[in-house]
This record gives sequence, C-alpha cells and structure tokens, in this order.
Amino acid sequence: MPIAMLRVINLPVRLTSAQVLFWSSLFIALVCNYPFIHAVFLATSPNSLSEWLFFLSVPALLLNITILLLSMAGAFLSPRFTAAITIVISVLLLYATVSYGVVFDRSMFQNIAETHPAEAASYLNLSLFTFIIFVGFLPAVMLFRSSRREKAKIRAKKLLRLNLFAVIGIALIAGFLFKDYAAVGRNHKELTRYLVPYAFYNAAYKYVRDSYLRPPMSFRILDKSPGIAANKKGQPKTVVVVVGETARADKFGINGYYKNTTPHLSSIGAISFDQVTSCGTATAVSVPCMFSRLSRENYDSRLADSQDNVLDIIRRAGATVSWIDNNSSCKGVCKRIDTIAYDPSRDSSLCDGDYCYDEVLLPLLEKKLAEQTGSQRVIVLHMIGSHGPTYYRRYPQSFRKFLPDCPRSDIQNCTEEQLQNTYDNTIAYTDHVLSRIIQSLQNVPNASMLYISDHGESLGEAGMYLHGFPYAFAPEAQTHVPMIYWDSNLSDPNFQNCVSAQSRQPLSQDNLYDTLLGLTHVRSSTYQPEMDVLKSCRT
Repeated sequence: MPIAMLRVINLPVRLTSAQVLFWSSLFIALVCNYPFIHAVFLATSPNSLSEWLFFLSVPALLLNITILLLSMAGAFLSPRFTAAITIVISVLLLYATVSYGVVFDRSMFQNIAETHPAEAASYLNLSLFTFIIFVGFLPAVMLFRSSRREKAKIRAKKLLRLNLFAVIGIALIAGFLFKDYAAVGRNHKELTRYLVPYAFYNAAYKYVRDSYLRPPMSFRILDKSPGIAANKKGQPKTVVVVVGETARADKFGINGYYKNTTPHLSSIGAISFDQVTSCGTATAVSVPCMFSRLSRENYDSRLADSQDNVLDIIRRAGATVSWIDNNSSCKGVCKRIDTIAYDPSRDSSLCDGDYCYDEVLLPLLEKKLAEQTGSQRVIVLHMIGSHGPTYYRRYPQSFRKFLPDCPRSDIQNCTEEQLQNTYDNTIAYTDHVLSRIIQSLQNVPNASMLYISDHGESLGEAGMYLHGFPYAFAPEAQTHVPMIYWDSNLSDPNFQNCVSAQSRQPLSQDNLYDTLLGLTHVRSSTYQPEMDVLKSCRT
C-alpha cells in the first residue's frame, strides 16, 4: 500500500507490528479474497436484512481469522515478514483465480507440484509480472518498510489486544449467525476452495501428507497368471493406444463441430465414440485412473500406484508392451514396462528444447512396428496434444489453418475468436498425427488404434480457462473427451456396423481397462466383460 494512501486514510506512516498485521489481513480478506466473497454473494443472493447481515459478516469473519492465523505464523518468524510473504502468495493465487478461474484443491496442487519446468514457464508472461508487482509486491514492500521498531513488551501487548478483538469478533459472528454459516457451508461446500491462501495451504498439506508422510502401501498383484487366448485369425494383435492431452470432444469435426478440424479422420474410416467422459480433469489423475482397475468414483492415487494397472496385466500375460512419451511423464503408469521417456531435444526439426510437436512420435512408432515380436503387442503413445496455455506451440506454422490465432500465453487477453482458432489448430494437427499413425498401421496385419484424451479444456466459458477444476463442478468442456477407434477389421461391414452402434453409447475412461484386455485377447481374473466396449463386436 503506497505511503501516500496511508496518509490519506489517517494512518501513521510508521506502523506498529499490530497495524501491519491488521492492514495486511484487511488486504488479504477484501482484495485477495474478492473471488470468494463474490462466490458467496452468488450462492446466497441476499435480499432480506438478515441475509445481507450474513453476507456482510463474511469478510469481517475472514478478516478476524486472518489476523489470528498471521499472528500465529508471525510468532515463529516476524509479523512483518509473515504479512509480506502471505500477501505475495495470496496475490499470485488471486491472479490464477481471476485470470483462469482456477480453484485450489489437492488435485490442483498435485498438478502444480508435478508440472514440468517447461510447462511451468509457459505460464510466465507480462500480465502475470505486472499484476504481481503492482498488486502484490509493492503493497508488501510498503507495509514492510513502513513498520517501526518496538520494544518486545509493547509489541506483544498491542498484538495481544488485536488478537483479543479478533477473537471477540469471531465469537459474536458465530454466536448470532452460526446456523446461517452451517446452512451455507452444508449446501455450498465448494466455496471453501476459493479461500485465499487457506485453500492452497490445505491442498499443499494433503498432497505432502499423502505423498511423503504416509507409509508406502504394499504392492498388490491383481492377477498372477493372466494368459493370451488363441487367436483365430492367426496374426498377433498390434494395438496402438494414443493418450491425448487436453482435447475436447466438441472440438472434433468428426463429432459434428462446425469447423472441419478432423478431415483426415473423417476420410480414413475411423469411428468416433462421442459420449465419453474422463476420470479426472487433470493428467495427474486421469492418466493413472484410466489404466487402473479402479473406477472414477473409487479412484485413489495411492491405491492405484500400489497395484497392477492394465498394462502390467497385459505384459505379464506375455505381450510386448511399450510406452513412448512426448509429454512430461506417464504419471507412474509405465514404470514397470519398456519406456522411451520424454526428450524435448529428440529432433531439432520438431523440438525447440522445451517441447516437441507430436509428429516426433511417428519415427519411434515405425521403429517399434518394425520389430518382430511374434506376440501380441501394445504401444502407448503419449501426446502433448492441445496442452495450454501456449496452444500456439502445439502445431507448426503450416498448420495455422484457422486465423487469427493467439500466439501468447496470457490467453485471457486474447479475443474469443483468436483463442478458439488457436485451440482448433491444435485439434487439426492432432487429426494429422492420428491419420499418420493409422497409415502406418494399415501395413500391419490385425492392427488397431485407440485414441482417447486424458481430459478436456475450458476456453473462457463462464470465465474458466485451462483445466484441473474439482470434478464435482467442473464444466462439461473439461470432462467430455474424444475417443477415436480404427481397426484393420473395419473393412468387414458387420464389424463396422457393430462398432458404429457401440460408439453412440455413453461410456467413460473406466471402460479402457477391459477394452484393452479384450483387444489383446488377454484372459484375466480382473476382466469385466460388461465393461469391454468391443466385446459384442468381436463375437
């Protein structure tokens, strides 16, 4: 807060520790928590005097709670330092919420903690730096520099008095309005995710607890002796699974989108399953979940990481299983199978040192296909796909099909037309890469390709951008994902008609486990035939 502003509101330029704490708490409660207060207003829609009284008590309660929490933290460090650091962190979180609509829970913190450095750097832009400097850094510095030295006894007395008033304020609000808070909290639990910085701290604690503080779980083998059924066609099955990134089903021309974003898939005979939902809204959840035996409702990251996934079962049955990555990582799914890790310098013509275009996967796929294994094989390709916010870095210049596009990372400052065009270009490029994969498989007997995206993406609808929102109130744009299937046996009209009929059924990523077992003819005690999308078509 500028010194001139302190003079205008009749505050002394040299602030006591208690005053620093109060003004910092007020800034955090009113400015940094504006999205929370706004969300409470929308949830309660106050009309009567009692409803307005409740709404106005919310920032007052938040102010008093912040005073107490900053005081406790300041007891270990110093009130000034604690206030300054908290302001900067809170403003950074405010930027994420205001600019992208982000809310913070455990899965969102996991996304942050597991983000690749190049991916993290893509969020850095002039808008972010300007916001942090003027809204966060300058107020923190001004408050820090305007404080004055005090004797320890006097400082403790003033801080104690401030905290006493905060406790009295909390007690009064709780005493008169407890029922209102209980009712709103019960009916709108999602509101707590907007609390800055407390939702972030809570998410960080849960992530650290689950990842590092809890003892590791014993690994569980779900099926010790899976096998491969006799293949009537005589040719071992080759299945290429393409894990997409951040692709929305409604942006695929093959699904009815008004722009022709998928001309190759439409002409090559691939079949789109257009009613598929994801397991999560972020890669860290969706990728391990879709390969896990656990359903979306029962998914737990620690449990999934400590037991077989479907690739483990297929490998143990005797098939050759490989993972080729053009994304940050496989999120633990590939750690027990043959893996070609992500390498942003793999090909200078397709990579820039941070990212590679997805065409970099094609030579690696060709090499794998050329290997003579004599057995069933599964090759997983993990794409960078449509990962934001730097969508413009996901396709070469020759694929700037829809213009004008948005060649910047602060996508909230692009026009809607620019943002939509940029994202649509990523889908058009994905269409190109998938068609190249299918062309490679056309020369391989008894081959299939199954493409499924990990999650979708928000592109400014209702003020939301990117992905990773809590599933309970994530928009359909983040949970409705494309799934594309191609098979060398689609030349059989009966098989093609059956698959087309199945493609119109509502499905989810939960179906992937059993569908892969069915495609590779793996017999396993974990197989649930009713979840196998293609079972009826094979029989």
